[in-house]
Parts: sequence; structure tokens; C-alpha cells
Amino acid sequence: MNEILLRITQLSAEITNALNNAQTEHELEQVRLKYLTRSAELAQLLAGLKDLDSEQKRVVGPQLNQIRDQVFRLYDECKKQLQDKIYQAAQKRKELFDVTAYNPGVLHGSLHPYTIVNQKLEDVFLSMGYTIVDGQELEDEWHNFDVLNIPADHPARDLQDTLWLELPQKLMRTHTSNMQVRVMQKQKPPLAMLCSGRAFRYEATDATHDYVFWQTEGLLVNTDISMAHLLATIKVFLQAVFEREDLAISVRPTYFPFVEPGIEVHMSCVFCKNGCKVCKYTGYIEIVGAGMVHPNVLTACGVDPKSYSGFAFGFGLTRLVMLKYGINDIRLLTGGNLEFLTQF
Repeated sequence: MNEILLRITQLSAEITNALNNAQTEHELEQVRLKYLTRSAELAQLLAGLKDLDSEQKRVVGPQLNQIRDQVFRLYDECKKQLQDKIYQAAQKRKELFDVTAYNPGVLHGSLHPYTIVNQKLEDVFLSMGYTIVDGQELEDEWHNFDVLNIPADHPARDLQDTLWLELPQKLMRTHTSNMQVRVMQKQKPPLAMLCSGRAFRYEATDATHDYVFWQTEGLLVNTDISMAHLLATIKVFLQAVFEREDLAISVRPTYFPFVEPGIEVHMSCVFCKNGCKVCKYTGYIEIVGAGMVHPNVLTACGVDPKSYSGFAFGFGLTRLVMLKYGINDIRLLTGGNLEFLTQF
């Protein structure tokens, strides 16, 4: 009997302590389920009274009944206190509620198509170990043309293409390739970088042309880099941007002063399978200019072309965005039309 009385005392202290420590309705409910249900130890002790003799019942019975009454009374008090606490908190929140703060018809922002596609590109190239770089739009002639093996009599230097400034030999960059040069000058191979940014050219604005547009350039320089690495890289990022694993590419030779050999990459049309107006019924769309970095460019940037090779690629991010979302007028991307922009 002494063991029963000791357990009753311990159990009373356990239940009282658990009820006093319950801070939420959920915690209080857990205490009830553990100690105050019909299957709990307190109920089992009460049910076991029938197995005791009359003398034991006379001693143990009153104590058990007293403890049961005490803990159930304490449970009701704790429950009421928690409910009052929750009610007071709700009333406090209502007092602080500003009815004038409600503003129906609030406009919600959305990401610009440029941002969406550029973030996707950066994710893809970061996963391949590339570094994302940014740089100046005001450039000098040497970084924009000379070091890229573009001769002095190249048509791109004419006023028709280049926005020259009144500052000596200063211009608005015509491509983001200037950052390839600056990265190679500062960092020794191996290196891999991607740069997206604005480029500027002196031309009339229409549905497919603008004097300010976005361009993306990539560069990889290391030992034993081949055309196979370039083609695999281009295919991977195009498939990721257009979310099509069956997207194919075709390659044609072309000329760019800063690469040798140079290629233009065409991707299978994302709008048709048998030819349409977008792909001029060929089934392919020109999308990327690329090639192996010209030895003259490597030398001008302080890289030994006998020890290192590399590839470079560039494409109009503006054109990529227009193709991905089926945008037929470049001016929509910079016009600030909310009805257009909120689609994204």
C-alpha cells in the first residue's frame, strides 16, 4: 500500500507540473491525453480500487478522489486562462487594425521578361562553373574594337553602327565582348565567364531593331578546349531556356574577326515542326554567333595561344526573350506598358 500512496503523490506532482507548464491549447490537450483520459494512469489507479481490501480502500480511495478533483479543477482553470489569453490577444490585434489601410485594386509587381530569362541563363552557367560578370557601358576604342581583332577599316566602326562620343576615342559599347577582354586581362586561365548587359548601336527603331538592346557573351579559356565543348555548352543552355530537351542545333561556318574558326548556330524552330514565317520555312532559327577565340585576341590579352585555347559565344538576349515569349515587337520590352508586362 505504501508503494501505491507514493505513486499517487508522484503522479499528482507530475500532472500539476505539466498543467502549469502548458503554454498553448495544443500543449494543454497533450497533457489531458496523457494524464486525464480513461486509459491514463490516474483512471487505472481509480479502477484498481476494487481489487484492494477494505482497509486499503479507506486510505487510498479518498486520496485518489481528492487528487482527481484537484487536477481536473486545475485543468479547467488552465484552459480558461489560455482561452482568455487568446481572446485578449485577438482584441489587441483588433485595436491595432487600421481600417483605412485597405486599398482595393492594388497592383502587384512582376519580373520583366529580361530578368526572367537572364536569371535562367545565370542559373545554367553557374551550375557549369561559370562566373557572372558585369562591366562598363562607356568604353574605349581599344577594348571595344582593337583587341578584338577588328581592323580600323571595319564597317562596324562607322558612325552608322557605333555611337561615338565627343570624348576622345570613347564610345557606347557595341557589344558585351569588351568584358571578355577585361576579364582575360585581369584573370589568368583557366577561366569561364558570362556577361549580360546593354549594347548600343546607331540604327533606327522599328519592330525588330532598337538602338539599345541586351546582349549576352560567354567565354571559356583553358587547355585543350575544342569546338565540341562549345557546341555542347550552347545546346545545354538553349534546351534549358526553351525547356525542350528535343531542341536541336545546326552549325554553319561564318566570319567574326575575334574567332577562328567562326560559326553561327541555328536552333530548331520552337514554333513549328515543318516551317513557319518565324523560321522562314526552314525549320531553324539563327540564334548564336560563336567560335574558337582567335590567337591574336588571346595574345593581346596576355594569354599564350600555344598553351591555351578557348571558345566565345554571343547572342542577343533581346532576340532570345522575343522568341521564348512570342513577342513580335521589340519596343514592347522597353515601352513600360503595364498590361504587357504583368503577363509575366
